[in-house]
Amino acid sequence: MTAVLVGQFHARDAEGRIYPVHEFQEATLDADGSAASPPITTYKLPIGDRVKHLEGDRFELARNGVELIRIP
Repeated sequence: MTAVLVGQFHARDAEGRIYPVHEFQEATLDADGSAASPPITTYKLPIGDRVKHLEGDRFELARNGVELIRIP
């Protein structure tokens, strides 16, 4: 599986802390090197913590469940 950074944005928690979030697209490749399925979008903090996309501009830190809102 190959992950490519395709974007980044900032998100804020309820206490006003701001988190930089990186957006990746991961593709699974066939033996011949072609894409086996559509890419999967994943999100992580620069320190490696996973971020779950809830809906729209809402996200959640997987480690502790803190909800984040994307800053436009």
